[in-house]
Amino acid sequence: MIIIRPERPSDVAAREALLDRAFGPGRFAKTSERLRAGNTPAAGLALVATEAGPARGSRVVGTVRLWPVAAGGRDVLLLGPLAVEPDRQGEGIGAALMHQVLELAHQLGHAAVLLVGDAPYYARFGFSAAATGALAMPGPFEPARLLGRELVPGALAGVAGTITRRPAAAPPRQPTIRPARRKAGGRGAGVRHAA
Repeated sequence: MIIIRPERPSDVAAREALLDRAFGPGRFAKTSERLRAGNTPAAGLALVATEAGPARGSRVVGTVRLWPVAAGGRDVLLLGPLAVEPDRQGEGIGAALMHQVLELAHQLGHAAVLLVGDAPYYARFGFSAAATGALAMPGPFEPARLLGRELVPGALAGVAGTITRRPAAAPPRQPTIRPARRKAGGRGAGVRHAA
């Protein structure tokens, strides 16, 4: 059974080890890291997927975080990194993390989410490069991989400029993580959400 829940301080070592396995040491050289370094994720928007099992106890098998940034003077979020343990990929854990964190961001009143990633993968979550053409990262990046998703219609309309870091702030309201069970078998089987 996979449980998606808010990240806890006790998850840090397991999360970092998972990210090392997923992306290697080069992950710290990415331009997105410049926007995350020394900052904290947006309040309530750091999630982990954990797997409980008799042989292993509980282990972190997935992670996603959203970070406060500014784009063209507008407060938005930057997603990343999203990672799933290699031995659990293809089971819908990454998709479940994406759906949950985007729903929470919407509940908390955030207007838009940006990311640097694979357009074909993230298109299924509503991300595209349609509104990001006039945006730039604070370092090298591939413009076709800078994607955005509006949580509020028009939130990215006419946005332009370099994306900058901004400090995390308290959320305007508390998110609701609703328990959800998935039917056994198939993608996302056995994934549930917990507070």
